[in-house]
Amino acid sequence: MTFTWRGRRSPLSRPQRWQRVLTASVALGSAAGSIASNILANQITNQNFDPLTWATAGLAAVTAAAFAGLQVQNRRAREAERAAVPPPIVRFQPLADLPFTSGFIGRRATLDWIVDAIRAEHALALVGRRAVGTSACVIEAANMVRARYPDGQLYLDLRQADRSLRPREVLDALCRKLGIDQSTLGKARDLDTVTSLLRSHLGERRVLLVLDNVSEPEQVRALLPPAPHCRLLMAGSGALDGLDGVRVRRLAEPSTEEAMEIFATAVRDAGPVRRDVRTDASVREMVELAGRQPHAVRELGYWMGVNGWSAPELLATLRRAMALPGRPDATLRLLADRDRAYAALGRGARRLYRLLALMRQPLSRGAIAALCGINGGRADRVLAELVTGAFATATADGRYRLRPLLAEYARVHLCCAEPARRRAAAQGRVVRHLARQAERYAAALSGPVPAAQPVDDPGTYWFTRHEALLRTVVCGSWGSPGALPATPPARVRRWWLRLAVALCTWYATHARLDDWAAVCRAVLDSPVARERPAIAGWAHNELGAVYRWQGNLHQATVELATAVTLRHRRGAAQSRTNLGLALLDQNDVDGALDQLQRAHRQRSPTDRAGQALTELGLGAAFLARQEPLKARHHLILAANRFDAIGDRRGYAAALTNLVLAQWWLGERLDAAHAWNAALESYEIVGDRYGHAVALLNAGAVVISDDPARAGRARELLLESLRLREATSQPVGRTLLYLGDAADALDEPDEAQRYWKEAAEACRVAGDDDGTTAARQRMSA
Repeated sequence: MTFTWRGRRSPLSRPQRWQRVLTASVALGSAAGSIASNILANQITNQNFDPLTWATAGLAAVTAAAFAGLQVQNRRAREAERAAVPPPIVRFQPLADLPFTSGFIGRRATLDWIVDAIRAEHALALVGRRAVGTSACVIEAANMVRARYPDGQLYLDLRQADRSLRPREVLDALCRKLGIDQSTLGKARDLDTVTSLLRSHLGERRVLLVLDNVSEPEQVRALLPPAPHCRLLMAGSGALDGLDGVRVRRLAEPSTEEAMEIFATAVRDAGPVRRDVRTDASVREMVELAGRQPHAVRELGYWMGVNGWSAPELLATLRRAMALPGRPDATLRLLADRDRAYAALGRGARRLYRLLALMRQPLSRGAIAALCGINGGRADRVLAELVTGAFATATADGRYRLRPLLAEYARVHLCCAEPARRRAAAQGRVVRHLARQAERYAAALSGPVPAAQPVDDPGTYWFTRHEALLRTVVCGSWGSPGALPATPPARVRRWWLRLAVALCTWYATHARLDDWAAVCRAVLDSPVARERPAIAGWAHNELGAVYRWQGNLHQATVELATAVTLRHRRGAAQSRTNLGLALLDQNDVDGALDQLQRAHRQRSPTDRAGQALTELGLGAAFLARQEPLKARHHLILAANRFDAIGDRRGYAAALTNLVLAQWWLGERLDAAHAWNAALESYEIVGDRYGHAVALLNAGAVVISDDPARAGRARELLLESLRLREATSQPVGRTLLYLGDAADALDEPDEAQRYWKEAAEACRVAGDDDGTTAARQRMSA
């Protein structure tokens, strides 16, 4: 900035007449004084102090005093004249170093907002993630309103030499642009002094200050509020949100149509265009692949135009490079290198950004630390950098994921910077972390959660929170995004299988049969099951349990028989137990006893839970065989073993069957105690299915001609019916016994209605014996 002095010549530039006379007198007086001094010096040397000597000395002193007074009077007169002269006229020379944009596209709503808001607001800030286009928008808007600020438009980039300017450096740079010399700036010791100097030079002028790449509020805080007639327009990061005195607007990525227009413009700039690419579906897919980042989209379009490719050819090249392992080709690396926002991240944040592309579902902080193989504190720091830079977002429950718009672009960086071996290692660490957590919470699950009870236990909360992630990891096709790599190491396969087992445990506990079956089929379709028959046997065993629970007994028998042939001794014992129970459900008592007894012999003495389950199956089989004494023996063993290992659900099931055996043997008091204990256990674990079975058994044995007992039996059966309908269980047998209770209460019409409904329900469920029994009662 330059200042010029203009106007009439100052009176101080013409010396006055008396000043000339005074100057000559001073010169003559100085000469006379010198002569007198010499004479006096000679007299002193000769020690001749006569009257002449004393007269000469006195004359010299008087002359010196007179001339000193005249000099003081001269200086005061000149100062007085200088004060009376008016100040010179200073004319400000406008300075405009604001750059112009080239090929600016779109963003009309943002530009209109800036143009309108800057009329009333003294300070505006357009914020967004790096390389999203905030700088171009601010510069374009500043050029649109530059005519409103005739005294100057100053532009300053606050990011220079790969670092951000400090607050003092920002103020010094603006002062130098205004023409303040370095010596004056050097005398300013603090920010307040430099700020006052800057404001004094701005004064009442209308100047537009444009500050680009503002990263921290401290860089511009001293400029707020700006001078009265100045405006401050800034482009920067989201850290400017909440800065006092600044109106902020956030800028997102350009729309798909705007990004396609940027791409098409770059293609035209590169050379002759054969056709318009703005409506090409391949172009739309490519701009989404680049995350709609303006610089990357422009470079991709220019690359296509220079090489003379078509949009489908370029897209196929990119997709092929991302699918094939090994070193990426030049096109994919070009796309990765043009991501300015990614390049500005720290090394740890860049690595986390790449690895997050492996997992499509949100991850907890612990899973993110496992993904990177770092401790929790460091993971929090790099995660905060990603969230601040708008690369990742947080969910409501405190997990984190990549922004969906940037997920494909992150995969580009993953292919370029992460070898396949390191990707597999990262996925393995996540699977191991999830498997350990799932096993810990699955072991704590004690039974189904009632519908009226809030799901607040840690295990249920953890599985519910991470279910989508677990399903993607377990059920996703190997090699697909979010799932395991196509050929994972052996240790990763082991952890994956353990995760699948824990997930099945949770689904079984909550009676989510379809999801349980989906996990089992995913295991069967995996290379692990094809390579290891025992694992395939486990999956068939789980599917058999699902089919049995759903009432598809034939398919359950097929799956369980397959599991018996594929599994080893201990696993085969479990599958034989399940097969025996399925055969028992089909009234094949002899076949059931054969499988259960063989399972009992195969059980390991240390497998207490398996032994208890087999004893329970044997007790039920002997009941069906009408041998209550043997049934009571096995059921008491089962109840004691379930109670010893703390399995309340198994304990309640054993007591439910024990009630029938004791009632059959005439041990009514023991049966009543066992039944009350069973109901209490079902209430504790919240098992509505087992509760319904217990009520059904109790109601069936209580029915008699005594109206009081028949009424009590109907109450129990109605409660069992309610629970069975709530859990979508077969209700044919319950309706059958309800008809018997109504018949005992001398209500024939009600009994016929129940038997008719029972016949239909048993037919739908495939219970031929139940259907026959209901029809016989109706015709009797």
